[in-house]
Amino acid sequence: MHQSTSGTDAVRNPASADVPVAPAFGQRSIAEVLSSAAASIGVPEFTNRLGLPQAQRVCVVLADGLGRSLLRKKSAHTPFLRSIQQRGQGVVPTWLDSGFPSTTASSLASLGTGLPPGQHGLVGYDVVDPDHDTVVNMLGNWDAAVDPLQWQPFPTVLERSAATVDVVTVALPRFSDSAMTRAALRGGRFSGGSNPHALTSAAAEAMRSSNRTLMYFYVNDLDKAGHRYGAESAQWEHQLEEFDATVKRLNSVLPAGTTILVTADHGMVDIPASQRIDYSADPSLIHRVRHTAGEPRMVHLYLEPDATPAEHAQLLASWRNRFGDRIWAFTRAEGIAAGLFGDVRPEVEGRIGDIMIAVRETMALYDTRRVRAESMEVVGQHGSLTRAEREVPLLCFAAEGKKSTRG
Repeated sequence: MHQSTSGTDAVRNPASADVPVAPAFGQRSIAEVLSSAAASIGVPEFTNRLGLPQAQRVCVVLADGLGRSLLRKKSAHTPFLRSIQQRGQGVVPTWLDSGFPSTTASSLASLGTGLPPGQHGLVGYDVVDPDHDTVVNMLGNWDAAVDPLQWQPFPTVLERSAATVDVVTVALPRFSDSAMTRAALRGGRFSGGSNPHALTSAAAEAMRSSNRTLMYFYVNDLDKAGHRYGAESAQWEHQLEEFDATVKRLNSVLPAGTTILVTADHGMVDIPASQRIDYSADPSLIHRVRHTAGEPRMVHLYLEPDATPAEHAQLLASWRNRFGDRIWAFTRAEGIAAGLFGDVRPEVEGRIGDIMIAVRETMALYDTRRVRAESMEVVGQHGSLTRAEREVPLLCFAAEGKKSTRG
């Protein structure tokens, strides 16, 4: 293990000092949450790898940006969640690995499909589409030439479950038909709400309408506050208190006995302005690089098609010489061999950078030729595989709420 000077633990791969340890795909990762939930309510062809209790209804609550370390550190702001943690949850693990990179697109796609990023293909915040030689943002309005159903062709957990149980997504209305939803979270019906109170009311109404229900409940206020103000800010703590109240209300309004799972897609670390670095200002770090993509803490570098092996090696050396132990720097082949993306489909390989730079300490890396100036103002960051970014909580408990009139 490497203890960084930033206080953010970085997990060293025993096989290679230059590649982080891969997420525990197939065992204890975000990819096992919805699939285990489906199995726990009797949906065939799924395996309950997380050991969830059998139930008639499950509500999976995803708090965007709520890392395990942040939840522990800020427990004074979460009286309800703290009380749940103190009860214990038997064999159900209390934390999981995010996807890789530790970013919303990759992790939510793993949640939605039950697959690692190398299979579902959303391998970063933005990545290169090799068929069109362009960078596509996985959370924004995708390029018109990119079909979400072809980019991620596998049926989702929600789609597969809808033939057996009632399937509902509860989130802000703008997420109902986004490209990200169509790619990785399609299936079932959608119930929207404009604020936490409206969302919990929508969840209660939807859950009571069926004997067996699989529900996905998404909240993104923590992530927004963290990016703008930082996870150490009063604004983030306020949103954490609001989230605690939201889960407490779900506990009281969902049918009694409903399994509630609370988890997240990634954690977050605050980056001071002095450590938000424009790497494009150094010619040696972009020599023969055709495209840059990814995250400020997990950079994908795509070299020119005719770049030689020697040029690849020189680029790696330049990054290591500049940043030393503050980063992991590795090739696509090394990242795939280490299992960072799980098993990788041939169609997905070209979406992954030829060289990847994962940040180990309190630093963020930008290509200011490509990103907007306001991107440099973002405080809370994620994307790499330090513990603060990769480890997310998993809370499991049965709702105490109202008795259902339908069983």
